[in-house]
Amino acid sequence: MADHSGKNFPTPTKETAPYWEGCRNHQLVIQQCLKCEYYQFYPRMICTHCSHDHMDWVTVSGNGRVVSFTVIRRPISPAYKAEAPYVVALIKLDEGPTMMSNIVECEPEKVFIGMKVNVVFEDWSEGISIPKFVPQK
Repeated sequence: MADHSGKNFPTPTKETAPYWEGCRNHQLVIQQCLKCEYYQFYPRMICTHCSHDHMDWVTVSGNGRVVSFTVIRRPISPAYKAEAPYVVALIKLDEGPTMMSNIVECEPEKVFIGMKVNVVFEDWSEGISIPKFVPQK
């Protein structure tokens, strides 16, 4: 496992714990409404589509497309220096929600709007794995 000390580690909360548990198991899980079946990300207490208050956690494909991105050439702290330049992107999942992540295993200059991507997981510690995306093959 690479050294990730000094990075901004997420702190799971009651609302986000199932998401981070899925990531730790290398599965992308998001909420789905039990009434209207709408998928949503980030985790919330009610459905943002129909306001129903019963949400379930489901494993999704991890497939999506880049809808926007930027290349970070000046890292936010010394902990990210080895990764620069790196891509921060908005990924629209095939199931509908959009999430922010990194595009990895690809030169920043080769990333483009509409690029098909798949989720991978980067283990930062025993308890935290971060979802990132690679170009679809």
